[in-house]
Amino acid sequence: MAKTNQGRFFEDYRLGETLHHAVPRTVSGGERALYHMLYPARHALYSSDQFAQNSGLPASPLDDLIAFHIVFGKTVPDVSLNAVANLGYAQGRWLAPVWPGDTLRSQSEVIGLKQNSNGKSGVVYVCTTGVNQRNETVLEYVRWVMVRKRDLDAPAPETVIPDLPKALTPDQLVVPQGLDFSNYDFTLAGEPHRWGDYTVGEQIDHVDGVTIEEAEHMMATRLWQNTAKVHFDTSARPDGSRLIYGGHVISMARALSFNGLANAQMIAGLNGGAHANPCLSGDTVRAWSEVLDKAETDAPGVGAIRLRLVATKGGDPFALRGEDGKYLPDVLLDLDYWALMPL
Repeated sequence: MAKTNQGRFFEDYRLGETLHHAVPRTVSGGERALYHMLYPARHALYSSDQFAQNSGLPASPLDDLIAFHIVFGKTVPDVSLNAVANLGYAQGRWLAPVWPGDTLRSQSEVIGLKQNSNGKSGVVYVCTTGVNQRNETVLEYVRWVMVRKRDLDAPAPETVIPDLPKALTPDQLVVPQGLDFSNYDFTLAGEPHRWGDYTVGEQIDHVDGVTIEEAEHMMATRLWQNTAKVHFDTSARPDGSRLIYGGHVISMARALSFNGLANAQMIAGLNGGAHANPCLSGDTVRAWSEVLDKAETDAPGVGAIRLRLVATKGGDPFALRGEDGKYLPDVLLDLDYWALMPL
């Protein structure tokens, strides 16, 4: 009996099954230091204990996307080791902060299956939950991934595509206990723009760009223990390239968005997301945002702002789709999320 794990193929998934992912990981300030090294991340709440304490928290939690990467990385051996591509996200909620010393683990439920018309691959939909050592759910999200078939003659499963709402409603967002922006220090945060300064429909060019290096991508993907073959093995893709992990693009774009959205401190919800085109080493990532919605919360001084974050590798700012309705070839990422911002 083989003792090595070759990963699951499309025909190995069953609707409704629960996948328990190895291996639990205890996090520390080291993850924060490496994250801030890999990305130009500067949001004050995740950089300064004092700033976080002045905002009602006991200390600075780990960046929201650190939690996402760690929970995501654990799912890869069971969900996307043989993936062609990670396709999208929906219904993501950050339910509790992650602190240095927490131990995270994750599990996923298969909620949808659809074989592609070519019969060589299919799309698997999973709902993933990240849990800490106290069995508290810190993060949950849905994602769908295209996975190869091992046996092309394996019968196609019944097609089940989950009904996923277009966006979270503001009342579904969880504000961390104690968060209070009443005495928010805009000078230390880096920009004066508050929730009331943004209008629905407003677009923001984040100006800066970062060229993706092979070494940094490889370091990041190992840090998050993402073992998907397309990120490491040049024989896994027909063109011999290594695909840049989509989460690397998400974190880079989020960090670039600081210039113009420095006070969008915490990600609270992930409404949807698509990796529109592949990102490869040597691509220069730029970003722009659009304000989609706004809402007040019950927390003192805290507002919620819904943003579209688009990462590109060139082209005109604010260009997203062509006349055919498809993403333009320079668009890498289209992400729809809720963030918490001072009123």
